[in-house]
Amino acid sequence: MDLNSFRRRFSPLNRTDQPLTEVARAPLKSFGFSTMKINKVFAACLIIFPILLTISLILRHQPTDQILRFADARILDGRNISSVKKVDDLPKDKLLSGLLAPGFDEGSCLSRYQSVLFRKPSPYKPSRYLLSKLRNYEALHKRCGPHTKSYNETLKQLKSGHNIDSTDCKYIVWISFSGLGNRIISIASVFLYALLTDRVLLVDRGKDMDSLFCEPFPETSWLLPLDFPIIDQFNRFDRESSHCYGKLLNDSITNATTISLPSYLYIHIVHDYDHFDKLFFCDEYQALLGRVPWLIIRTDNYIVPSLFLIQAFGHELGKLFPEKGAIFHHLGRYLFHPTNPVWGLITRYYQAYLARADERIGIQVRVFDTRPGPFQYVIDQILGCAHRFKLLPEIDVHGSGVTLSAKPKVKSVLMTSLTAGYYENLRNIYWEYPTVTGDMISFYQPSHEEYQQTEQKLHEEKAFAEMYLLSLTDVLVTSPWSTFGYVAQGLGGLRPWILYKPENDTAPDPPCVQSMSIEPCFHAPPFYDCKAKKGIDTGTLVPHVRHCEDMSWGLKVVDSTLDFPFKWPS
Repeated sequence: MDLNSFRRRFSPLNRTDQPLTEVARAPLKSFGFSTMKINKVFAACLIIFPILLTISLILRHQPTDQILRFADARILDGRNISSVKKVDDLPKDKLLSGLLAPGFDEGSCLSRYQSVLFRKPSPYKPSRYLLSKLRNYEALHKRCGPHTKSYNETLKQLKSGHNIDSTDCKYIVWISFSGLGNRIISIASVFLYALLTDRVLLVDRGKDMDSLFCEPFPETSWLLPLDFPIIDQFNRFDRESSHCYGKLLNDSITNATTISLPSYLYIHIVHDYDHFDKLFFCDEYQALLGRVPWLIIRTDNYIVPSLFLIQAFGHELGKLFPEKGAIFHHLGRYLFHPTNPVWGLITRYYQAYLARADERIGIQVRVFDTRPGPFQYVIDQILGCAHRFKLLPEIDVHGSGVTLSAKPKVKSVLMTSLTAGYYENLRNIYWEYPTVTGDMISFYQPSHEEYQQTEQKLHEEKAFAEMYLLSLTDVLVTSPWSTFGYVAQGLGGLRPWILYKPENDTAPDPPCVQSMSIEPCFHAPPFYDCKAKKGIDTGTLVPHVRHCEDMSWGLKVVDSTLDFPFKWPS
């Protein structure tokens, strides 16, 4: 409660019939008071005395640490964001334990350092080796980035069509492709591949990449220049392209080490990739790729789990990520800083609807049913999950009226969905019935765009804002197979409750399961033993790569310290 505003509302000094100047001037008038003036002063005392007495009693019985927490919350919940003049004023770890480099122009990307005002400190700390690797990469990118001398020299080789093994810099170019969630998780995994292979990552800006994300590397750009020689061919690259790596292997009758390589190769790791494309994840073919200065990759997948199965990368990955289940968490917070317009969407919504809640619950709804919804079985499943695991209190459908609580909690539920139906149904349920605990539950949904509009600027800005808002919640429920949810859980460091995919229009039992880690799922991993040259279940080879909770054939990285195997419900 703002005691100052309380005093201002009820103080007689604010009455329109007695201006402040008159009160201040009164003692100078020969100390003579009329009856009317005496009555006014007496009435004022009668009003203000009980108020002051009440306030003193409240403060007397208020624990000191609780008062301090209230003061801290004004910073933690972001309400004072507009008063932050410069990054030095930020009260918390603005560099995220060294993950971020200092020295950026803070005004050009407010979110980079202001995000700490909205998040709890992460329990996952980046390793010193990862921090060193990132600083080395930043130096490499600055030396080899767009329009540098090294970049221009290597570009000449690309234009000539001839491959020369010895180049000062090597590159991997990510092609903008698929929905925003897929793009974010695929960029993060391609960046990790760049770290492992000492390549420079360049990002095709597509139609909206530069409007969504700030530049992540200091004093340089990660955006592929628009005059890149083969940029107009990107939309035509596929499995049958002459420079496609898988096709090259398929067409070659020689040993991989003797193949004549072009100046660039196209890597195809999309859902329709074939056996030869999947040889990308084999050691002997990685050695081959190392001889090519330019790799152009199209993928909509989070390929990190299968990178762990490449023997040449295993030791390095272990040093980079001792906590293996937080890879995207670190890389995502390092790479993806909302631009100022997107940050404005995030902060305005958070301050208006979420900041003052005792607890924030995120519910991300993605339904793959093409029929018009909302579907009752989805609503039943969400409530079943929330009630069974006490994420939300149950409602009292037989109660006589209002359920009172001595200390009611205010819980804000942030829902994201392409449609408004699920939000409206859940909001109405908690409006029409009291909760058994007496807690006050409010529901909010920033947008309902009806259908996905890939690479439409405003649509994608709202989508990224909603992913980010979900990542600021305390508890998260996500839909199966959804990369939108993967991004939110990874940025927030949240182990979400993942809804199982419904079958036959029926809410499954159990309705959901808590994720083994905060990592995204690789939806289309290879099942191939590179040494034995035969198929194998790659989810059983190492203890920290397992099958996903929401997709039985998918792979995800988990902490190898987990002492339980995940089992799908029968």
